[in-house]
Amino acid sequence: MIGNWSVAHFRARFGRAAGRSALASPAPMTYGLITLCCLLFLLSPAAGLNPAYGSGEELIAAQRAYFHRWGVVPAELFEGAPRAVLTPATALFVHGSWVHLLGNMLFLYVFGAMTEERMGRVQFTLFYLGCGYLALLGYAAANDDSTQSLVGASGAISAVLGAFLFLFPGARVTSLLPFLLFLPLRFPAWVVLPFWAALQWVAAGRATQGPGVAYLAHLVGFGLGFGYAWARFGRPTRVKAAPAPAPEGENQP
Repeated sequence: MIGNWSVAHFRARFGRAAGRSALASPAPMTYGLITLCCLLFLLSPAAGLNPAYGSGEELIAAQRAYFHRWGVVPAELFEGAPRAVLTPATALFVHGSWVHLLGNMLFLYVFGAMTEERMGRVQFTLFYLGCGYLALLGYAAANDDSTQSLVGASGAISAVLGAFLFLFPGARVTSLLPFLLFLPLRFPAWVVLPFWAALQWVAAGRATQGPGVAYLAHLVGFGLGFGYAWARFGRPTRVKAAPAPAPEGENQP
């Protein structure tokens, strides 16, 4: 799950769009991804709401089977099984708990809207799925002997954060920092997001194999997102200058 602090609101201040709320931007794919993840979670045994999965030990067994089927199991992924090759994509829509789901969806809701508007619907969707797949694949490659299931959209959402940092570095992000008594403070994205990435780096170095947060997937996704935005939008566009119209007198024979 993404989240060492909570992002409550931000405003982008750039160009002529200064002061406009990003959450008001049209972003059907962002909201569609959020809706899909929430619906799949509610229908899954992870939510604990569907009586068909039973309760107690029966529910726990159903959850384990669910995560194993749709999540990434690194040890199985590199054995070459056709089904396992698809799991880095299916795992993006599976979440392990309510906190896991809500934390990821909050970040996607806040940072996805303007990123989608800048990229366009189709490009944003392919970017989200592609970077999310590669982020989980990178984590699996670094832990290729692990039999733990990895689920969640945080790799893809980290890519959105990386792209957002490049595209909107001056966006003002209001953050609630635990070590500052959860006081709401506003910082530009170029301060908040690199700080977040640094925390992931430190946490990844301290992480041990086993259940927990896949910090390495966050770092891979963040790097992929930033790199993609730089490659796609960072280079200046060359515009051929049209010849200036001749003065009236020069068109006369």
